[in-house]
Amino acid sequence: MADEVELLAELQRLRVRVPQLTGALVASVDGLVLAGDTPGVEPESVAALTASALGVAQRLADATGQGAFRELLVRGAEGYIATYAAGEAAVLTVLAEDRANVGRLHLEGRRAGARIGELVGAVEESAPRTRGRARARKPPATTTTTTETGLPVRRPTSPPPQPTP
Repeated sequence: MADEVELLAELQRLRVRVPQLTGALVASVDGLVLAGDTPGVEPESVAALTASALGVAQRLADATGQGAFRELLVRGAEGYIATYAAGEAAVLTVLAEDRANVGRLHLEGRRAGARIGELVGAVEESAPRTRGRARARKPPATTTTTTETGLPVRRPTSPPPQPTP
């Protein structure tokens, strides 16, 4: 994965461009924190929840024919949580005040997600491949494909069983 210092620098630049941000983090698609700046919020919990939401969002986009996952926006009573695709292996999640300009949030969040994707992707391409336990194993009954943004989507290799009359 990318150097945490570079990722934190990108998060800091994002916070300068969108002053209403209250936190930001970069996580792997598996829910591991790569870099975080989330005062008052546990980054590990947010990363794990982001991974869960990402899985649901990917399935929803696929099931409705809306194409590959790009972003997810949640509005709560006190503000926003936005998640943006960041290459094949990471996502950017930002927290913002309720008064944040959502258009600006999306513009800058998408840019930062693209830059983070480049940082994470460049390191992954140069990293040596591992064997054994360090490599994630795919279940035998599924195959993995990727969306336009490079995020993994698991699809069954065989059709579901049909009920017998």
